[in-house]
Amino acid sequence: MAFARTYSVALVGVTGYLVEVEADISSALPGFVLLGLPDSSLNEAKDRVRSAAKNSGLPLPPQKLTINLTPPTLPKRGSAFDVAMLVAAQQAAGQLGSSGRTVFLGEVGLDGSVRQVPGVLPAVKAARDAGHERVVVPEGNAQEAALIEGVEVTGVSCLAEVFELLGCPEPEKLKRPALVGSQKTVAEHNSPQQSADMADIAGQAEGRLALEIAAAGGHHLLLTGPPGSGKTMLAERLPGVLPPLTPQEALDVTAVHSLCRSGEPLTELMTRPPFEAPHHTASAPAIMGGGAGLPKPGCISKAHRGVLFLDEAPEFKRSVLDSLRQPLESGEVIISRSAASARYPARFQLVLAANPCPCGYNVGRGLDCTCTSRERRSYFSRLSGPLLDRIDLHISVPKVTAADLATSGTNESSEEIRYRVSQARKAQAERLSPLGMTTNAETNGKILRGPLKLSAQLTSSLSTALDHGTLTARGYDRVLRTAWTLADLDGATSPSRDHLDLALYFRNHATESYQT
Repeated sequence: MAFARTYSVALVGVTGYLVEVEADISSALPGFVLLGLPDSSLNEAKDRVRSAAKNSGLPLPPQKLTINLTPPTLPKRGSAFDVAMLVAAQQAAGQLGSSGRTVFLGEVGLDGSVRQVPGVLPAVKAARDAGHERVVVPEGNAQEAALIEGVEVTGVSCLAEVFELLGCPEPEKLKRPALVGSQKTVAEHNSPQQSADMADIAGQAEGRLALEIAAAGGHHLLLTGPPGSGKTMLAERLPGVLPPLTPQEALDVTAVHSLCRSGEPLTELMTRPPFEAPHHTASAPAIMGGGAGLPKPGCISKAHRGVLFLDEAPEFKRSVLDSLRQPLESGEVIISRSAASARYPARFQLVLAANPCPCGYNVGRGLDCTCTSRERRSYFSRLSGPLLDRIDLHISVPKVTAADLATSGTNESSEEIRYRVSQARKAQAERLSPLGMTTNAETNGKILRGPLKLSAQLTSSLSTALDHGTLTARGYDRVLRTAWTLADLDGATSPSRDHLDLALYFRNHATESYQT
């Protein structure tokens, strides 16, 4: 047999595409030709495959080997095609039996070991969706692959096991590497903030209420206050009051994190909302995603269905902050490069924390502040108006007093708050499911002035603010979203005037004094 075909999967973003791996052996001078738009790491597979086959006891014949990865116009990267290419080559040489529609994923070592690769979860899902019911993956990725239902998963630690599966004619001649089974499998863990409890917060009744509102409706949040007031503590406790992810959300989140874990396979679905807190020196590609060749997911995609926390937000580059504006509206990010474009999900809750000025003490009468008026305006103006307009809740976090510290540990726990949040989310899902939405933060002006329209008398204060220019059209809609969340937390069927007034208060009161 001079021709054979196996199957693998190419990932572009979190979307997998089935790839046919065709192998042809001819009687020309020995050589290895790889076709199908491979990247540099995939081109290196030619030497890996030959050495791995030889050291496994089943060397490739000394002839010309041509391997084509179809479709040829689809960019392909990484080492996950190694096993599929080697199997196709051995089948073309007549040394292995047919593998049918089995999909192969995995990198080969020079000693014949099969090493784990990132992105196995979305790759196996793509194989299943394409109608393939069996996959062979590295042993270290087997638990992750088994998270996809409807697929028979076979984990292998070396090529000898692959060859035996496919009927090697002389299995006693196969060689196994000495370190088989030595790869470390790291169990998946959820957000480290799960141990942080809202009961630890001293005082900050308004901040705690804002956090509950943000969690209940999926709203974005800005926390402004002096150093040491508890802004970071509040933000880190937001994941703990969010409800668990739905099965589909858990699969989507785990698929993104599968791409980002080099050497750390996932063993279970991520059921808790993720929490990402990049440093303020992070670049735009680190936040948005990017890199050479096919773009990789950034922090906003790793925070999908969870929380993206930017501490000391004015210290981030303004271009980085403004790049968040489009994903905040669309819930996804499309990263275009010359090689290819990748689409990643990015429906996260944004939490910004900021000091009121460079020294941080422009609070109250500002007697302790050492900054000039120009420095204060310049500092906070790094948060652009269009970005702040997309933040639903603007909260001032005051200094903690001795009386507040005395009551530390007596506040409500995260579990108690999470119960109310879950009840509010159920009410939203029931109301919005006919519209294809689950949270108030997803609603738009068409819905808020259509099926969810409130009376003109009820919204008169918002109309006045809009006419006076203190509220934008986007801000108008976002106040309505927050009001609906307040109503859901109170168990009301629709917002009252008090809900609207409180939503408007939370909209912009914390930043007004810092922008003057």
